[in-house]
Amino acid sequence: MRYQNTYAQLDTRLYNEQLPNPLDNPRVGHFNIQVAEQLGWTEDTDLMTRWVEILGGQYVPAEFQPLSMAYAGHQFGQWAGQLGDGRGLLMAQVLDKNNQLQDIHLKGAGLTPYSRMGDGRAVLRSTIREYLCGHALTQLGIASSNALGFVVSDTKVRRERIEAGAALMRVADSHIRLGHVEWIASFAPDLLAEFTDYMIDTYYPECRDSDKPVLAFLQAVVELTARMIADWQLIGFAHGVMNTDNLSITGSTLDFGPFGFMERFNPAWINNHSDHSGRYAYQNQPAIGHWNLNIWLPHFMRLDGVTRETLADCLAPYEATFMQHYQQGLCRKLGLPHQRESLSLAFEWLTLLEDNLLDYTNSFRALLGLIAPHPYEQQLLATLTAELNPEAQQVWQAWSTRYLAQVKQVSITQAIEDMQASNPIYVLRNSMAQRVIVAAEQGQFEELNRVFELLASPYTLHDSAIDLDTLPPAPHAPQMPISCSS
Repeated sequence: MRYQNTYAQLDTRLYNEQLPNPLDNPRVGHFNIQVAEQLGWTEDTDLMTRWVEILGGQYVPAEFQPLSMAYAGHQFGQWAGQLGDGRGLLMAQVLDKNNQLQDIHLKGAGLTPYSRMGDGRAVLRSTIREYLCGHALTQLGIASSNALGFVVSDTKVRRERIEAGAALMRVADSHIRLGHVEWIASFAPDLLAEFTDYMIDTYYPECRDSDKPVLAFLQAVVELTARMIADWQLIGFAHGVMNTDNLSITGSTLDFGPFGFMERFNPAWINNHSDHSGRYAYQNQPAIGHWNLNIWLPHFMRLDGVTRETLADCLAPYEATFMQHYQQGLCRKLGLPHQRESLSLAFEWLTLLEDNLLDYTNSFRALLGLIAPHPYEQQLLATLTAELNPEAQQVWQAWSTRYLAQVKQVSITQAIEDMQASNPIYVLRNSMAQRVIVAAEQGQFEELNRVFELLASPYTLHDSAIDLDTLPPAPHAPQMPISCSS
């Protein structure tokens, strides 16, 4: 691999150099060969033969420079002070096959100076959820961290019960969070200019061409964050804990805790059982993204040429960027051009889904059955219409008539291509993840292998799929809330 451990060259107040605390008897969980090839990991015999030892914390290659990062953040809208990598280590940074810098980060590596009341460990169930979700989002085309693989061990970890300790080797284009700047502003303000230069030079070098590189950088972060959250909304993904320490400066999804993919469509859905106020409900994610950026940006007023007015200009494009990306994507999911008539149909469609608690993923895919003789989608369509009461049937008939009239005005071939590429067949449903976890906790990883392959090409039908992979819960069944405990 082509190592470029630039973070380890920054001021030592920003991190703590340390080795991982080894797990007991680490064993293979899963290995992502696609990520390994992208990193150049597969070209190193030592890395390939000893990857379980590396992820288990038993062996640290000479080129690695493991460190835990210091950062701070606002959690559930309140200042939380110093946080930091409480159980993770940035092991190395490398240039991948596309000359893109990638962080290799070991989660579950043991205690750090930032562990607070934690034990520095990760358990198997949360490790599997993060491993599959990073994989799922990446294959759905959404900017996200991914993972090289994970191991399970004999180390016992106490959560609500005693569980098996595990470790995940996460790969992301950056582990710098909005909370890094918050930490610097509170605990080492003299580092802000140097750290800002590092963020620009490392992640946004094109901003150096601007007359005002700092402002160009800030606006780029704002716009990429808006696009990421629009992609979440389009696919029905809820992050669940959008604290400032969980948002990356690169607009890539980071830190999977109580996440979930929408099943029965309910915009007010809360998937985090600790979110008693619904702050991080699915429908609130765009506003929370704006709130987090609004908290983050004023720290840069310490820098020359940055004023409250110029920061307002940086934040101003957020809403327009989000709306344009979301609306374009919504029209594409219907196979229609981005115009007023299409948007009207799209929002009426979402209302139909919400009023009748229809499955989000299946319903969008079912629309293909209206315009093409595809057996799978026509079966989804039959299931959808069977769930509608007589009044809703009338609404559906009126809507589908208008929709088909719009589709006939465009290229049917292009509409089908757009719909197939925008509406997945498979997402990581909570029930799917739970089946994988139950089997893995019994030492059986065949179901994980099957689901991993399913999510590797989520827009294509798989022979290995079972009915449960696409089966939503009953319309009024309580949604499975997910704990932050991991």
